Amino acid sequence: MQLALTPVVVLLLAVVAQALLAAGLLWWARHNQLPNRLLALLMLAIALWLLDGFFRVSGLYRQAPGLYFSPIYYSLAFGPLLYFYVRGLVEEDFQWSWRHYGWHFVPVLAQAALYWCLRFQPYDTRNWFWVHVHRPYTYRVEFIGTWLSLTFYLFLSLRRLRHYRRWLADNFSEISALRLRWLRWLLLLAIVSAQWLGEVVLREFFGRYYDYDYSTELLGIVVFLIGIVGLRQADRVAVRATEADLTTSTGEPRARLVALPLDQPAEVAATPELAPIVAPRPATPVDVAVAERIRRALEDDRLFLNPTLTLAELAAHTGLAPKLISFTINAGLGQSFNDVVNGLRVAEVQRRLAAPDARRYTLLGIAFESGFNSKTTFNRIFKQLTGVAPRDYEAK
Repeated sequence: MQLALTPVVVLLLAVVAQALLAAGLLWWARHNQLPNRLLALLMLAIALWLLDGFFRVSGLYRQAPGLYFSPIYYSLAFGPLLYFYVRGLVEEDFQWSWRHYGWHFVPVLAQAALYWCLRFQPYDTRNWFWVHVHRPYTYRVEFIGTWLSLTFYLFLSLRRLRHYRRWLADNFSEISALRLRWLRWLLLLAIVSAQWLGEVVLREFFGRYYDYDYSTELLGIVVFLIGIVGLRQADRVAVRATEADLTTSTGEPRARLVALPLDQPAEVAATPELAPIVAPRPATPVDVAVAERIRRALEDDRLFLNPTLTLAELAAHTGLAPKLISFTINAGLGQSFNDVVNGLRVAEVQRRLAAPDARRYTLLGIAFESGFNSKTTFNRIFKQLTGVAPRDYEAK
């Protein structure tokens, strides 16, 4: 038996081996066991799909027809495994249970049962099944079902991540290290989903099989990146929310944050509505006394200078319930806790830059003294709120 050792064959074999090694390391990781094991299963399922591509391009299927219908197809698990991996990362109270979540995997169990049953049938039976059943019917169900499943669970995963980031913004003043931005690599599966849609159209309407099939290469890239990024993050303990925190988000748009003008009269900055740090918008009526206590804590007591200030710390300082503070800020201002605190920090930077002795300090030093603890975050937030980069603003 000879393999066609083309560059594609060698790369596929290397990617499959890397995926299997990474999956094993993730499975036995000491921390974050549930999400790591779900990611390991996702990598294993993708690696087995790639193994089919390896058999095909290397010529093994032609030399060993008995490999046809090997039980290596678990593509209907791609979407559910991705979704539950995301949930395991961002929800502190998420626990796996076959009783509650097993139904998500019924399609892949049916897929596995089909291939395992065929695996033990004579070659003639498998060949007849391919010609008369699989190619005209079950292959279509499997392929289109995989595309629908992946698309649906990608949507659920993105929605859960969006709610998680909104929860972070409502509870933390510094979120640059908490946003799980590296999960974007996993969402490259969206590109694979788009490629599969193209394959469905070409096959169903033009009768073109494998003419523009790049899904194997795309999945190879995805699983390679997942292996690298997943292992780097395996021991990271993320800040997690409860399921209730992520499912009760209103999803209402928030006003764009603007910085406090330097020539704003000082007395205006003490209004209960915290108006100087937000763009005008129709506000939901809130308790003025509560808003004033929040304003005093943030502005008069200067809590915004704490670079790691959280909603819980503000609640402890004011004696108000965290949910009441969050409601007052969200409903009254149409902003998040993170927006309000960073607006005050930017206004403080502007005030210090306007002071006569501003040139005695570096721009980054002023930013750090104003409550920022990351140069990247400072640059991003300042430009977002003022429309110019900090250095350009300083040079004016």
